[in-house]
Amino acid sequence: MDLLSTLLSGMTSEGSMSSLTQKTGGSSDQISGLLTSALPMLMQAVGNNASTQEGAQSLLGALQQHTSTASVADQIKDADVDDGMKILGHILGADKDTVFGQLSGQSGLSTDQVGSVLGSIAPALMSGLSSSMTSAASSIGKVDLSDGIDMKDVAGLLGTVLGGSMGGGSGKGGLGSILGALTSFLK
Repeated sequence: MDLLSTLLSGMTSEGSMSSLTQKTGGSSDQISGLLTSALPMLMQAVGNNASTQEGAQSLLGALQQHTSTASVADQIKDADVDDGMKILGHILGADKDTVFGQLSGQSGLSTDQVGSVLGSIAPALMSGLSSSMTSAASSIGKVDLSDGIDMKDVAGLLGTVLGGSMGGGSGKGGLGSILGALTSFLK
């Protein structure tokens, strides 16, 4: 199962949905629909942001801060929504309000509810990405994590992790070009 499927499964589990419906007042169907639409878009935005040195450094910092090994349901239940909103601000940048509005229209949730749901899942998203990158590093054996994850590790592992989740290609704007741009910063 790829990272996107794993995260979506954890975020739509009974425990996660219970926490999210209690936090937002939205229905399980609305929240599930929101997550199904939003999660791939958020992961794509993470990849796009990593195409600049500043974005890669920001991602690296977020990955180092979000290393929870608790279940996704527990991470969502205990989420610091303010921290999650900061993560979303970095991921979506100036487009955050527009994206929230579009997701609100698609899901039937208010923009505040969309923000609450996404703010609750953002720390778990970062922890899942961090964990997947660490696992990928262990399985491919080419990356030395004894000194922690650095930018070079991010470049190689982001392709492994998001490539499987996003079906990353090498076409213009695809994950291949993102990784190429990121790798050029590391030389």
